Amino acid sequence: MSKDLANVCKYLTHGVYVIAVKNKEREHAFTAAWVMQVSFDPPLLAFSINPQHYSYQILKDGGQCSINVLAKAQLPIAAHFGDSNIRNKMTGYSWQAAPSGVSVLTEALAYFDCVVSHSTPAGDHEIVICRVLDAGILNAGVPMHYSDTDNMDGSDELYA
Repeated sequence: MSKDLANVCKYLTHGVYVIAVKNKEREHAFTAAWVMQVSFDPPLLAFSINPQHYSYQILKDGGQCSINVLAKAQLPIAAHFGDSNIRNKMTGYSWQAAPSGVSVLTEALAYFDCVVSHSTPAGDHEIVICRVLDAGILNAGVPMHYSDTDNMDGSDELYA
């Protein structure tokens, strides 16, 4: 495999998102870059989550989430929600309820209110397919791209 794989993968164009998950007892949020639309009818989005992540079990139990689009200038927010060492990540940020009741990051550019349709294993992650229940624009700005984060997630070391 090419030694340039880590750099070449940064040319894949995708944004940076905060995904909030909820079950009956808990809420949590994490940063994700692997999000995409997969269907117009019904409207479906897909994202990738590590099954070892704290949010994974909450998502599996609750079956609902919000996908919050970050702005280019919101790198500190991306870093905060990407830090696995913070247990109560949602404290200190402003949240509002989506129609389904899941939390939406008020500072985000836009959000999608979703319910999990199904999922499938994909290497060291799981692909989650969600049906969009609602969506809205919250703030003006330019969306952040994954390439704007440099090596914030430490992924350069994961490409052997």
